[in-house]
Amino acid sequence: MARTFVDALNALPMRPFQWATLAVCMCVLIGAGVALQLLGVVAPLVMEAFGVERGEFGIAMSAAIIGFGVGAWGGGWLGDRIGRRWTIAIAALGYALAAMGSATTTGVWELAIWRLFTGLGVGGVYPNVLSLASEWLAERWRPVAVSTLTVGVPIGGTVAGWLAPGLSAASGWEGTFAVLGLGLLAVCVLVALILRDSPSFLLERGKAEAARRNAARVLGAPEELLPEAKPAQAEGEGHIGVLHPSNTRFNIGVGIAFSSAALVAFGILSWTTTFLTTAGFDFAEASRAVSIAGITSIAGSVLAGVLVRRYGSRLIMSLFSATLCLVILALGWQVQALPAEPDAAQRLVVTCLVGLAGAVFSACMAAMYVIMALGYPQSCRSAGIGFGIFMSRVGAFLATAFGGTLLQWGGTSVVPFFAVLLVASAMVSAAAFVVDRQVPPASRS
Repeated sequence: MARTFVDALNALPMRPFQWATLAVCMCVLIGAGVALQLLGVVAPLVMEAFGVERGEFGIAMSAAIIGFGVGAWGGGWLGDRIGRRWTIAIAALGYALAAMGSATTTGVWELAIWRLFTGLGVGGVYPNVLSLASEWLAERWRPVAVSTLTVGVPIGGTVAGWLAPGLSAASGWEGTFAVLGLGLLAVCVLVALILRDSPSFLLERGKAEAARRNAARVLGAPEELLPEAKPAQAEGEGHIGVLHPSNTRFNIGVGIAFSSAALVAFGILSWTTTFLTTAGFDFAEASRAVSIAGITSIAGSVLAGVLVRRYGSRLIMSLFSATLCLVILALGWQVQALPAEPDAAQRLVVTCLVGLAGAVFSACMAAMYVIMALGYPQSCRSAGIGFGIFMSRVGAFLATAFGGTLLQWGGTSVVPFFAVLLVASAMVSAAAFVVDRQVPPASRS
């Protein structure tokens, strides 16, 4: 009896090809993290070489963020049309070549152009990696796998932080970009050799023979497969895209929740050092608090997938939003109440709250990736995830662009800044109350 590929996977344990697919997808995202974060690590050396100040250098630093948002939506659209595998390969090649191209620059604007291409490549791989990986997995493993993959970019940033100092000492900042860019080309080889478009995607595109051939990598033998069910369509209606009416409520919920979570995340990551040093922390202590948030964010992302799989996305996103509100309120209260010279206990409390905020806002964002990967239909899954990433970049831009203004308005008070973060934390609950396609609890899936 014919069945869908998902139904076939649900009846099987994990196969070696599925593990290999996950491993390559993680390598792609780690490589993306290296390419994205490398400039931040070597920025002082580049600014010294170019003879510019931080303000002027900002365009080069922000270009990748802009490219990330555009690349995610555009790359997702492309992946839904030509296939996830080759879109990932093209985008990974793009961020590798852009890294090498950055090594040849002699000025800020030239570097900004290469960084824009870096962002386009990183954005292009993200939705397609999550889509492809989820489509090769049984439904019970998708939440955990998707949330775990989202830590690939932060891990890549950590790898860049480990490798860049030694490479810079030996070869300068130019050599660092060139060597790591050359190494990132290996990711493209792995994609071409190992990754394959899922049978579900190929059936959606009418490629039944290719679907059977690829399915045999997991099922063991060619099998007649049915395409995944589609949302209701009007008679004669063709391809269902991201902006199809059936996706309207889902898009609104994703847009509100994801942009709000990103606003909180980038507000904390971008401005914590500033408001803590103003509040009496020294720079090393303030930087350490941000680093702790980076570490806890990885744990929060993985935990999100486990919890969503066990209890479902509606309950978990409600709890995440409420918890984020409480943490932001507590952090703002503690920072506002700090004396001119905080003691060790007060510094520890604030640092722990920053770390807890990192875990919770990362859990929110990882859970949103799970909701999108499972909620968008096959025909527009990559583009849908790309849309969500684009909306998250809107929140990130607002936080980085106007967070300083809010702190300036407050003078010695952080109330305006944290009031905005508190409202955004509450708006994350749109993922529970507006989104109309929730991940069911394990007992009902």
